[in-house]
Amino acid sequence: MNKETVVVAMSGGVDSSVAAALLQEQGYNVIGVTMSLWDYDRVGGNLNMDSGCCSLDTLDDARCVSSNLGIPYYVVNFREEFEAAVSDNFIFEYLDGRTPNPCVRCNTYIKWGVLLKKAEELGADKIATGHYARVGFDESQGRFVLRRGIDNRKDQSYALWGIRQQGLAQTLFPAGEYTKPEIRDIARKIGLKTAEKQESQEICFIPDNDYSRYLKKQRPDLQALADGEIIDQQNNVIGRHKGFPFYTIGQRKGLGLSVPDPVYVTEIDAGANRVKVGFQKDLEHCGLIADNVNWVSFSPPTRPMQVQAKIRYNSPPEPALLTVQDDNAVKITFDRPQRAVTSGQSVVFYQDDLVVGGAVIQKALKAA
Repeated sequence: MNKETVVVAMSGGVDSSVAAALLQEQGYNVIGVTMSLWDYDRVGGNLNMDSGCCSLDTLDDARCVSSNLGIPYYVVNFREEFEAAVSDNFIFEYLDGRTPNPCVRCNTYIKWGVLLKKAEELGADKIATGHYARVGFDESQGRFVLRRGIDNRKDQSYALWGIRQQGLAQTLFPAGEYTKPEIRDIARKIGLKTAEKQESQEICFIPDNDYSRYLKKQRPDLQALADGEIIDQQNNVIGRHKGFPFYTIGQRKGLGLSVPDPVYVTEIDAGANRVKVGFQKDLEHCGLIADNVNWVSFSPPTRPMQVQAKIRYNSPPEPALLTVQDDNAVKITFDRPQRAVTSGQSVVFYQDDLVVGGAVIQKALKAA
């Protein structure tokens, strides 16, 4: 029997519940932990009557599952750390005209940062989550590797590219070896309360999925940015906007323009308080520059490398050429132009099911 101790991040959902059960079955000493990251009074948008992430219902579900499994359970308060690393960054990025990915930052700095430290304080050897991904070890490289989950429809490796080698060495992803229907079947068979629980799709600290409302609540001074220029591709002023932080690349709805053909946001100039719009063809990009690179399953390549690059969580990976620019930056050149490459989002590069690495998009490169 395995006598290692593992802390399981219990979100109150079916995936983390089954992850805890699977690890217990494998002989680990399992400790359940729920992270308290924010409260409804601070973020607003409580449309679900406290039934979403970090709610009392979530804590009760995680506590109930832990009780059923007979494992210790704790709630840890990481609100200050989450605010500094994730929610404040979310606001700052929009104020810089970028579109952030808070899930990536939460995984990198909270789950594989402060939670990992807390697990060590609890005497644990490893941490585990309900993510659909897999960790392995490549003997030839002497390096831990990250792979897609078995269930391609649920694969969450895109949001995990920020985990460093030491973090991967201390990580278990039990759900990554199963499909979502199989996970639910396991939960039903062992009688877990969360077996039929639906998963949340919104950003966890914006429960109503209205990021504009959230920004306005956190930064009332944003109203001063309203009435900036909306310009076309020839820099002609064709309208006024409500404040550039409330727009994102590729957006079509809510522009308030009287134009004969559909137009989309193509650029956001925070310094000039200006939003540029254009047609579908103006959203096509041949590549991108990204920085804050983390090389996951491979060491940095010394020559250009063929990869499949993914620029959004729900986008398919696209064939591309990766070229290292320096120690912290890469250039991605797509085999075919991609729509609405967005600064602030993540680009994750793969070879088959291996996560080569990831980075934060800084600049989109226009197609010819």
